Amino acid sequence: MNILFFGDLVGRPARMALKQILPAYKEKYKVDLVIANGDNLAHGKGVTKNTLEEIKGYGVDIVTCGDHTWDTSQAIEICKSGDYDFICPANYPVLDHKKGYKIIEVNSKKVLVLNLIGRVFLKDHPDCPFRVVDKILEDNAKEFDIAIVDFHGEATSEKRALGLYLDSRVSCFLGTHTHIQTADEQIFPGGSAYISDVGMVGPEDSVLGCKKESVIDQMITQSKFRYEISDDDNILIGAVVVEIDDENSMAKKILRINEVIKIAL
Repeated sequence: MNILFFGDLVGRPARMALKQILPAYKEKYKVDLVIANGDNLAHGKGVTKNTLEEIKGYGVDIVTCGDHTWDTSQAIEICKSGDYDFICPANYPVLDHKKGYKIIEVNSKKVLVLNLIGRVFLKDHPDCPFRVVDKILEDNAKEFDIAIVDFHGEATSEKRALGLYLDSRVSCFLGTHTHIQTADEQIFPGGSAYISDVGMVGPEDSVLGCKKESVIDQMITQSKFRYEISDDDNILIGAVVVEIDDENSMAKKILRINEVIKIAL
């Protein structure tokens, strides 16, 4: 089974990029399941019903999230509804942990997709991701064959620690949030695929997808930051393809994708 996972999608530029590339990617990499982190999907902050429906129409199967989960007024309603194949970090105490994972059937295999958020350097105060993931995996032990974790975190140390903690217990552990792709993709000794951060799908000439001038000015002047998505039409595609062995549900290969395409904004 081949899993295609996109890092943080930054607003309309990312949505347009998916529309352009996804059919070709699915064919090229023989993709069975497409997952994308939608933390910045709706103009940089969280998700809306319309933006979720849009990218699902392009071929995304499941959307995960992160620290911007609650930045739109529709977020809690979307989470509670269970629709749109959208999951938010399971260790947010505001909602039942079941809103943080989804089990779907792909090629006769049951795949658990689980979203967690880190605690290091983030302003939120989530529950312990180690304890929460333990409970979810234990409670659903007989319900899935393959497990995929999106860990939305700031610190590479926390990501690696949790990734190693889950080695052999999940098929792949994929970091998101920093928008900067790391080059540490590997298969851990127990068979889990790992990368500290998948990166982003967003404007290349930017700071994390934002207009560089706004970010630099805020850092120099310490003034209030205005989130403005860069209007650069060169879009950086940060993603990974993970090949999972159908026999033992462990990863056979992880391929990092880091390329730039041009879109019509």
